[in-house]
Amino acid sequence: MKILKGTYLVLLILLWLASACKPSPESRKGETDEPAGGARTQLDQIRERGVLRVVTEYNSISYFIYKGQPVGFQYELLQELANYMNLELEVKVSNDLEENFADLERGDIDLIAMNLTVTADRKEMAAFSEPILETRQVLVQRKPELWEKMNARQIEKQLIRRQLELRGKTVYVQAGSVYACRLKSLSDEIGGGIEIREVQIESEQLVQRVATGEIDYAICDENVGLVNTTYFPQLDVSTPISFAQQVAWALPIGANSLKAEINAWLRTQIRSTAYVRLKNRYFRNRSTYRSIHSENYTLATGRISPYDKLIRAEGKRIGWDWRLLASMIYQESRFNPEAVSWAGAFGLMQLMPVTARRYGVTPDSKPAEQIRAGTRFIKWLDDRFFEEISDRDERQRFVMASYNIGYGHIQDARRLARKHGDNPNVWFGSVEEWLLKKADPAYYQLPVVKYGYARGIETYHYVREVSERYEHYQNIVNADVLAVQPPIAEIR
Repeated sequence: MKILKGTYLVLLILLWLASACKPSPESRKGETDEPAGGARTQLDQIRERGVLRVVTEYNSISYFIYKGQPVGFQYELLQELANYMNLELEVKVSNDLEENFADLERGDIDLIAMNLTVTADRKEMAAFSEPILETRQVLVQRKPELWEKMNARQIEKQLIRRQLELRGKTVYVQAGSVYACRLKSLSDEIGGGIEIREVQIESEQLVQRVATGEIDYAICDENVGLVNTTYFPQLDVSTPISFAQQVAWALPIGANSLKAEINAWLRTQIRSTAYVRLKNRYFRNRSTYRSIHSENYTLATGRISPYDKLIRAEGKRIGWDWRLLASMIYQESRFNPEAVSWAGAFGLMQLMPVTARRYGVTPDSKPAEQIRAGTRFIKWLDDRFFEEISDRDERQRFVMASYNIGYGHIQDARRLARKHGDNPNVWFGSVEEWLLKKADPAYYQLPVVKYGYARGIETYHYVREVSERYEHYQNIVNADVLAVQPPIAEIR
């Protein structure tokens, strides 16, 4: 019997060792999903494409528009990564976690970059980078009425500080989130009694509904809560309901080369002063947060500029998306109607004096008159290209380039493209390259060039920057993102 018991003991030890050494779902998939034998890895495919495709969330931390420019902790960190990898950054906005993980699995995106905590369940769906932040889940509640006149002890007595005190309370959480899972576990731990309401509203919006008094309690990540207390001082987010959790980026399972590349960069980046400044700007600097919630903050106002109504009307008149016009105006003047360039261009649309006289405006003209004159000039340029370039998006790029450097120089670049076998009706990768060559006498002295030398590098960047900003405006200033949420009682 002793020998038999010893045999059982050995078998149990062997079974335990086998299970301990068994790789996790992530590592098992990682061993088989990364191509072998010289096949192209996901990192190879991304480099070949030249674009890093990411999805992030639209809120006051990750990604938003401020004074006409895309900003945000996640966005700026991603832009640094894309620069390091020598890639363009393509941003998609979605607060739907289920959809985001599905897109990642299908290969429609390369990275999920949100305030995404790392959990065991999520590790079944994705690989994760090294952490970029640490946070914990907290209860969001309002301070008592007239709290400004109370001392700290009086305020504290009326707030929930023990998790047991949540029994009998109704707490709202984003549907399908880790907050819902944690709150269910917590309710079980205290013997039940927490009424959990899962709703299709992003956690930061729930925080704001607590602040306005529509609901009493919600759950969010501590970093999100702390940022919002700067704007809503009546909120308290000091009651934790979870241990500290790591925030990281999600990658496809098995994308080992991409994960190694990102982790190598993160290890250096997180120790840098640039990262510390970025983190402080979004999570610790109260004056910064107050300023972004001003009239310049698109998330709060739904506006790009003070002139949106005028730009919308002019865009409709000439058949252009008003957000593209807004991107051009930002590029020209940063929405400053009193801007004057070194060359004498003035106003919101930065019209040169000769062009301005043609359309009847002066530096003293009102913003509405400036915008009308600029869009009339844009329509004139659009009409010049209409017969030759039928594709609207392509034609608009030629119009933007002509607005910046002049119609004649763009026609020269088109003639050069045609002469050398390139498509004269395609801007990116074709005519833009020939415009650059108009700074070289070997090209601007050719008979097909009628307008001579041109410094095309500024126009090259102008069209790219306006187009890129337009994509951000489309991401953020749209009916889905800016839709007014119905009352909480109507959302299930």
